[in-house]
Amino acid sequence: MRKTHRYRRRTPLKRVIRSLLLLIVVGIAGAGGVALWGMNEVRAPGPLSAPTNVVIAHGQPTTEIGALLERQGVVSDHRLFILTTYLTRAARGDLKAGEYEFPAGASIADVLAILRSGRAVVHKITVPEGWTTAQVVERVNAHPALAGALTEVPMEGSLLPDTYVFERGVARDALIARMRQSQATLLDELWAKRAPDLPIESPEEAVILASIVEKETGVAAERQQVAAVFVNRLRRNMRLQSDPTIIYGITGGERYLDRPISRNDIAAETPYNTYRIDGLPPTPIANPGREAIAAVLQPVISDHLYFVADGSGGHAFAKTLAEHNANVRRWRKIEQQAEDEAPIEAAAEEPEAQEEPEELEEHEPALAGDENDPAPPEASTLVQDEAGLDELAAVTVTGQQPLEPEPPSAAAPVVPPAPAASLTERSVPLPMPKPARN
Repeated sequence: MRKTHRYRRRTPLKRVIRSLLLLIVVGIAGAGGVALWGMNEVRAPGPLSAPTNVVIAHGQPTTEIGALLERQGVVSDHRLFILTTYLTRAARGDLKAGEYEFPAGASIADVLAILRSGRAVVHKITVPEGWTTAQVVERVNAHPALAGALTEVPMEGSLLPDTYVFERGVARDALIARMRQSQATLLDELWAKRAPDLPIESPEEAVILASIVEKETGVAAERQQVAAVFVNRLRRNMRLQSDPTIIYGITGGERYLDRPISRNDIAAETPYNTYRIDGLPPTPIANPGREAIAAVLQPVISDHLYFVADGSGGHAFAKTLAEHNANVRRWRKIEQQAEDEAPIEAAAEEPEAQEEPEELEEHEPALAGDENDPAPPEASTLVQDEAGLDELAAVTVTGQQPLEPEPPSAAAPVVPPAPAASLTERSVPLPMPKPARN
């Protein structure tokens, strides 16, 4: 009887233990199943059908990030995203702010890996060589990834043409500051390596002359030759007589000139008209690139005093006036041949022809300041060439309407602002918005 009684008393306890063990096993199995399901869901392809960019703000909570990703269609369940983020944070790290591109079909695991990598989407903006500050400002203002308004516009010639990479949200002032600093750093480097006995007294003057060289030719191999012509003319106190300076005196760099230079333009008294002023204009006429600045500070050694377009996109250089006039005649023949070969229909639509530039008188160049001699002949002649007028006229900001040309007024000529003592002293006023073209 005692043995039977003891057996009956122990049976319920064993059953309880067995039930608990069974529950534990079932719980472990269930948890394992849930974990396996969760792992499969986390690694399963997401709902995105096409790549999508999402901006994660600094300090944004994980719960808000999950909700944002679900609204943008990046993840199908923000709760699973949040749970996975918390469970893997200790081993994988925190999420980082920035703009991220998520590929089509990205899983939650892929999304978390991208957000933790910190490899945010970068944007870029390109400043071409020879652009004016007004053109650069227009492009910077138009870029949607930049933030804030420009509080100050730098003066002409103080920005370095280059491609600048940045993340979304960078301030426009900060990007302009980078451009200015890049130009200042480059100028310090090149000024220290300048050739001896140059007729250039400061880095600011080097930038002014480099901007003229930049606008005169788009052929990289010619920059040092063009620079040598202007350096030789400065040494002999000859006027530079550069067509792009006339254009800048008319437009102030805020628009392009949609017509050839006229005789009235050449005769106009502006601070930038190097047919009428001695030496350099008061400020640069564009933002020159590295090669143009280097060409001015290290020009080739030559005796050339003139150049004119040669019909191939480059220029023919000459040491004497007679050689130059021969080059001008060859250029006129090329122009005439091109006009003769043009279709009749196209010729009928052309505007009224401009005055034919006169050939320069056959005499040796006079030094500036000798009132008994005529003004020295122009370096590039009155002929419109690709590096002079067409280059400026063809430049527009991508995605924007071209600046509307405004005919110059004879009664009120455009007078550019007074020169500054340094490249960082004076700012150019913000250009007024131009009306869209019809």
